Amino acid sequence: MKPQKNPQHITSKNVPDDWFTWRGKNTVEQELVARPSLSYWQDAWRRLRKNILAMSGLVFLILLILFAVFAPVFSPYEVDTGVLSEQYQPPSAEHWFGTDGLGRDVFTRTWYGARISLFVGFMAALIDVTIGIIWGGISGYKGGRTDNFMMRIIEILYGLPYLLVVILLLVVFKPSLFTIIVALTVTGWVGMARIVRGQVMQIKNYEFVLASKSFGTKTPRIIRKNLLPNSMGPIIVQMTLTVPSAIFAEAFLSFIGLGISSPNASWGVMANDSLGAILSGNWWTLFFPAFFISFTMFAFNVLGDGLQDALDPKLRK
Repeated sequence: MKPQKNPQHITSKNVPDDWFTWRGKNTVEQELVARPSLSYWQDAWRRLRKNILAMSGLVFLILLILFAVFAPVFSPYEVDTGVLSEQYQPPSAEHWFGTDGLGRDVFTRTWYGARISLFVGFMAALIDVTIGIIWGGISGYKGGRTDNFMMRIIEILYGLPYLLVVILLLVVFKPSLFTIIVALTVTGWVGMARIVRGQVMQIKNYEFVLASKSFGTKTPRIIRKNLLPNSMGPIIVQMTLTVPSAIFAEAFLSFIGLGISSPNASWGVMANDSLGAILSGNWWTLFFPAFFISFTMFAFNVLGDGLQDALDPKLRK
């Protein structure tokens, strides 16, 4: 007995031509729906990786940190000890960056200077972020008289010349690494506080924050759990701009003699020591500290621009 044909059996001969096209589109749509969506940070990292310039800056900064940590350890030369008979040696296999006027290895001193510059930059940014988050978060969330009082203080500090305040503090107190960090952060946190305040004032009226208030959640917990996590994008971007500003400020202060003093290594100290040498043709003594100051600031700035685009929720697809 022959089996009966199934009248509902579908083949390419008894269906419209566009049926398979519709079927393919439907399958693709189902796969897109079934595919797990990316989180905010995963999507930001995906977009950041597409920014070649920002990723180049990130790679440069990672290599800079690794060399600053490990290069002096494996260097056979001391940072503050030189041989006068080897002064102003050009770059060679023995001295990769040459030597300075006291016969000290410029390669070793460059990476010790990177340690100081990066430490000052990251510490200043960390302190600015901590104070700015606390001050700006409370001001933006409380509002009213509290906000007015706290913002008047910020406006007073913002009106003070930043560089003048730093120089006065370094003149009054003994120049040291701790004094430089304190001087850079006395008024440096003001910009971060204003950014955090603006973000908190915008987010505090969202539904999930109002729901937390209705359940009786205390203010510190609302700021810590609801407001700050949704404000981290602008905060991270501001950090990437604060670090190079602090690095340049430290280099400038050391260059004019108000920061790190010789024989300690700092990019600013090395630039100051090489002013006389550059006139006699010993270009490498100034080239390498100036190169790393410039490219470190450039790397942080392009990384900050890339993060600003990657963390912008309006550009999320």
